[in-house]
Amino acid sequence: MIEKSNASYTESHSDSVLYSSYDDPSSWNDAIHTLLQNIPQSLRSSVRSICVSGTSASCLLVDSVTGEPARGTRAKMYNYDISQAAETETETNQQVDPNISTSPKAIAQTQQWIDQYAPKNHAARANTSALSKLLHYHASLPISIHNSSSREVLAHQSEYVASTIFLSSNNEHQRKYVSDWHNALKLGYDVRSLEYPPWLMHCLESIGIPAYVLPDVVAPGEAIGTVSLDFANLYGFSHETVLVGGTTDSNAAFIAAAAAGASGGVPSYGVAVTSLGSTLAIKMLSKTFVEDSNRGVYSHRFPILNANASKDGNDKTTTDRQEELWLVGGASNVGCAVLRQENFSNEELMDLSKDMDVSTDSLLKYYPLTKMGERFPIADGMKEPVLDPKPDSRQEYLKGILQGIALVEVMGFEILGELGASPSFPNVVMTAGGGSKNDAWLQMRERLLKKCSGGDNVTVRKADNAEASFGAAILAASRFG
Repeated sequence: MIEKSNASYTESHSDSVLYSSYDDPSSWNDAIHTLLQNIPQSLRSSVRSICVSGTSASCLLVDSVTGEPARGTRAKMYNYDISQAAETETETNQQVDPNISTSPKAIAQTQQWIDQYAPKNHAARANTSALSKLLHYHASLPISIHNSSSREVLAHQSEYVASTIFLSSNNEHQRKYVSDWHNALKLGYDVRSLEYPPWLMHCLESIGIPAYVLPDVVAPGEAIGTVSLDFANLYGFSHETVLVGGTTDSNAAFIAAAAAGASGGVPSYGVAVTSLGSTLAIKMLSKTFVEDSNRGVYSHRFPILNANASKDGNDKTTTDRQEELWLVGGASNVGCAVLRQENFSNEELMDLSKDMDVSTDSLLKYYPLTKMGERFPIADGMKEPVLDPKPDSRQEYLKGILQGIALVEVMGFEILGELGASPSFPNVVMTAGGGSKNDAWLQMRERLLKKCSGGDNVTVRKADNAEASFGAAILAASRFG
């Protein structure tokens, strides 16, 4: 959310919002309401636009009449792998309709549909994609086209929150779920032609899924509509406050780190952002579109961010400048979560990193996953963690883990170049997430990246701001001069 004052923008957010359960939609809404309550009343009336970011490919089926989750209370989150669906739902204790099948038959049917209809290397082919989850819903319990009193529609995390909280009273009969280029990519949306492609529509028609299950799609930052009167009156927002198209959390983090302060709101080609949170995600701005589902690589169309972007008669931002602005990258399952799994405290991490020799390679060849399964730089649901042998020295063990994660990052950037990203290697890598606080790790990563072909001039530094909330706020503010 953006509060505008004297031609400048101020970020207002709370660091204390907690989820009671990360896959519980009611918990998402509770967190947003807590955030709204923490904004001083004096600022709420100044808010002009709102943008919601969410985790990529996290989605659920919603009853478009009631607005309630259509099947149980849990969403299929970003890391929900349909090839392991039965095990995943048992582990998370999902409350689902007893008639819904999580059998191997439903899993096999979903994978057959994906193989039959989705183009080779498309991001939607991944077992964790939103399309795989939609088809798995249908294979488990068919989505009915005949029931007009209760229509199931698909909503990603960001548009579910946006519609439930901000647009709840705007439609008397059906709730409006509007997605964006970034969230809709893994649903099969064609981000080059800006439409749902024929292969996807043929897939849905052939297997009996009604087309209305798909959300509308707008550009990130594009106006969707004004907020509901109920919402505005409840929190004291202006009735003219606009809800805009959202984005994914990793893209929002890129925008926060790389686009804030850039000329025209657009960073230079070759600028990359690595997020070192529980998992590892890399993004680089490229002149070219690349994708390969076998390696977990995909390209997002980068939105216009400057406040002076031209508008058409319907107050929708034009996209003429978008042909060669692509945010390419992928997200690995390795990351800082393994440090918690191996019982490294914050104090121990700081102490062991202070005098760590990062000028030499560790002999330990780790692939530090917390559990089986990898998304990028190789999409392999059966990839096993490698954290052996364990040395006696905790510092050497930590160095081996940090190096293992860094080498996945290196491999990721190399693969982007192999697939045709332009430039083929980043020139600057800004670092976000908790891992950005470790100076020794920054130095290690820069040394390893410099060893790569084309990496001689790369620099690695901590991003000044890489909060997803700030990136979403930049998108919200981009509509205004």
